[in-house]
Order: sequence, then C-alpha cells, then structure tokens
Amino acid sequence: MIYEEKTVSTEEIFDGKILKLRVEQVEMPGGNLAVREIVEHPGGVGIVAVTDEDEIILVKQFRKPVEKAIYEVPAGKLDNNEDHRACGIRELSEETGYSAENFDYLGFMYPSPGFADEVTHLYLATGLTKGENHLDPDEYLDVEFIPIDDVKKMIMDNEINDAKTVFGVFKALEVLGK
Repeated sequence: MIYEEKTVSTEEIFDGKILKLRVEQVEMPGGNLAVREIVEHPGGVGIVAVTDEDEIILVKQFRKPVEKAIYEVPAGKLDNNEDHRACGIRELSEETGYSAENFDYLGFMYPSPGFADEVTHLYLATGLTKGENHLDPDEYLDVEFIPIDDVKKMIMDNEINDAKTVFGVFKALEVLGK
C-alpha cells in the first residue's frame, strides 16, 4: 500500500503566537480528493528528571484546553530555530530550578499526528543539582517529587494522562532499568 497523500492546494487560515492553521486539499493514493486541517506547531521538549532518591520531578499545572490541573514532566515550546537539547536544559531550570549533570536524549514523539505537525523531543535528566526556578509570567505550577513506583501507579490509574509524560517516563525507566 502507498502511504502518502499529494498536496493539491494549501490555504493559510490562522497565524497565531504559538500555532498556525492551514487547510490542504490532498489527492489520495486512489485518486480521490480529501481535505486536511493541519495545525503547525514549532515543537517542544519534555524532561524526565529523576533524583538520586528515585523520584521523578513532575509539575502540576492548570491546562485551559482540558479545564483541569494535570501532572506533566517539565516541558516547553521550542523558540525559533532553538536546539531542542538547549530548550530542555532551559525548561528544566525555569520550571523546577534544577540543572542536570546528565542530559540524555530519549527520542521524540508526535503528540497528535492526525491533525498537527508538532514533534516533542524527550530527555532523561539525572545527577540533579538544585538551583532557583524562573517561571514565565504566565506560568503557575507546583513542583512535586514523586517516587518512581507511585508515578507508575498514577499512570496505570490514569492520574497521569499527558502523552509526553507517559511516553517519556516509560522510555526513561527502560533506560534506567527500573
């Protein structure tokens, strides 16, 4: 089977601060036409920070699109042409105040590939040193240190349901052999 669609036309609909929206008419492998609404996003980074005491640092913050506070790994949006490793180091410090001696790449994921081109890169941070956090003016969050076994249970009980967090924690624990 052929797994591609040929773009016939593109219309830019919205150009915002964080995302863009375009509508594309595409030709399907069988020749039929279809319409795709596509969100363009610069991408982001999530950091699974694990302490020497086998705790994972999570942030809890209100997310307006889902109308509730959720647990997430520290994370952030890539700035224009920003290196994702540099973004991860910056976000870990801004949100938690921690820096990491080891900052290892875990891979990437597509959070919503059915309608968005966003890519989230994930890192494992270990050898942590406490500093001072520097939240953005529009960020309000709690930083929590949760034992690895409790994080696993929270994922299985659906208390943690953020995709990058579940994906990142799974990969980090495999790398750490936990």
